[in-house]
Amino acid sequence: MAGALTRWEPFAELGELRSRLDRMLGELTDGERTWMPAIDVERDNGNLVVRADVPGIKPEEVKIEVQDDILTVSGAHEESKETKDKHYLRRERRYGSFSRSMALPTGVDPKKIKAKTHDGIIEVMIPLPTEAKKETVTITPTEG
Repeated sequence: MAGALTRWEPFAELGELRSRLDRMLGELTDGERTWMPAIDVERDNGNLVVRADVPGIKPEEVKIEVQDDILTVSGAHEESKETKDKHYLRRERRYGSFSRSMALPTGVDPKKIKAKTHDGIIEVMIPLPTEAKKETVTITPTEG
């Protein structure tokens, strides 16, 4: 009987491994918990659109900054006071501080960046600079 070949996907399980490592390291550290929201980045109609999953985070808990062509989305979500006395058997919901940074293309005007939140997602709209028209110039050397 012939065996079935399975295609090996070397990066398929990295997300799960990262999640497990984050959870393990989070349990080992004392004090403030940190986490990184998942993000998607896409080009859409002359804009760069960054979407970050921040479920349960209020808009006033999020800070968006641009410095030296680096966009940083950060903030903190505090644990509610009434749950501190509970004895959890398992706890996976996120709280604490978070931060994600990414390089922006050269020429982005930070004053034109807009952001909004909806359904646990923060969406940052970054107008891309107009690209200079690319043309080929031929230069012929002269003698002399």
